[in-house]
Amino acid sequence: MNSELLQRAKAIKLAIFDVDGVLTDGKLYFLVDGSEFKSFNTLDGHGIKMLINSGVRTAIISGRKTPVVERRAQNLGIQHLYQGREDKLVVLDELLGELGLSYEQVAYLGDDLPDLPVIRRVGLGMAVASADGFVRQHAHGVTAARGGEGAAREFCELIMRAQGSLDAAQAAYL
Repeated sequence: MNSELLQRAKAIKLAIFDVDGVLTDGKLYFLVDGSEFKSFNTLDGHGIKMLINSGVRTAIISGRKTPVVERRAQNLGIQHLYQGREDKLVVLDELLGELGLSYEQVAYLGDDLPDLPVIRRVGLGMAVASADGFVRQHAHGVTAARGGEGAAREFCELIMRAQGSLDAAQAAYL
């Protein structure tokens, strides 16, 4: 494990996730009636729940707006949901003001160019393995897993490992 990433992860109080390409595989599925559906990974979902239980706040910032994401956020207990917001840096600043946190206390997981300003600004800015190459190049780190295939779980476990809460979270299931 990269010691710089672990050092950055120690200070994290808020973890933010993009949706399409991060919590999903990035594919958009539209039905004939105009509705859409997304496929989420249960490993990612449980990782987010464990992270919340360890005391780290969570948020989603997505450029798209869909009821499916609202339902997923509610199911996981994600406290802050921002949809239909193209300028993610503006949302980040709003959220930090509301929570009284600094950039260094935030981790962000993204995959594409709209995520890059936030990735570059926060204390731990990461990209999923399937992210755009330019985004991967400018992130602090890149997950081994692709978006929608365990990348969020990996990101959550990195933060919990750095903060010493991963072993306890896992041991709770023994």
